[in-house]
Amino acid sequence: MPFHLDTVQLKSFIAIAETGTFSQASEIIGRTQSAVSLQIKKLEEGLGCELFNRTHRRVSLTEQGELFLSYAKRMVALQWEVFSRIREPDIQGEISFGTPEDFATHYLPSVLARFREHHPSIQLNVGCDLTLNLIDGFNQGKYDVILVKRDPQSLKGGTKVWREPLVWVAADHYTPQEPLSLVLSPYPCIYRARALAALDRAKKSWHISYTSPSLAGTVAAVKAGLGISVLPANMLPSGVHPIRNQMKLPDLADAELALIRCDQLSQAGEMFAEYIVHSLEHING
Repeated sequence: MPFHLDTVQLKSFIAIAETGTFSQASEIIGRTQSAVSLQIKKLEEGLGCELFNRTHRRVSLTEQGELFLSYAKRMVALQWEVFSRIREPDIQGEISFGTPEDFATHYLPSVLARFREHHPSIQLNVGCDLTLNLIDGFNQGKYDVILVKRDPQSLKGGTKVWREPLVWVAADHYTPQEPLSLVLSPYPCIYRARALAALDRAKKSWHISYTSPSLAGTVAAVKAGLGISVLPANMLPSGVHPIRNQMKLPDLADAELALIRCDQLSQAGEMFAEYIVHSLEHING
């Protein structure tokens, strides 16, 4: 029997994998829970295997489900890319895009390069800054689209595109001692706020020994042994390691990245925003 896939099946599967429940997935897909369940049943029958463990209230991926997830995200991203390139090759315009510097350095070069390749008639202007500065610039009309780091409990709005686990880090041969020496970005960095709030709640003494507005400066200071810092768990360079439990440092809740677009966004801007969302969903899978 031939195996057929459609976008609804793929998006239903991805939504369940990310939320852990059929009910939340149905809200994301915009279909009833029974309709989503039927899509997954057809998908599993076509593949000849179970994609989810259903022994608990929250479902989890099987080994085959983990394997299929990366392929599913790639297929959805490829569908969108083909549609965009064929249906909208001649769109022109100018887009101002703001993004955190560390995220831009690690993840965005190839994403932005592909967009320029597919849409050479669109002029893309990219600015890097701290999140609160990006928000200020957005409110002043400086940016059409921005990516912002946020605490999901306090800052709402926009489209969530990235989950960012945070960890305490130190140089490979550095042993932290109290009061803790901290290497942080200047106010209003969200990592700085999260670090200081967590230490104060845990009643840990600290002082800021080095301040740098850039990822490169922060990493260089940590490597030099000037103190410890907070970094995304998936952005750790060589020579820097997560601090385990020897200092009993407080846990850091995950941060999120969200995409925010202006209300009167041009056709080129809307296409760019959707491109960023789909591309980052694929990378963060």
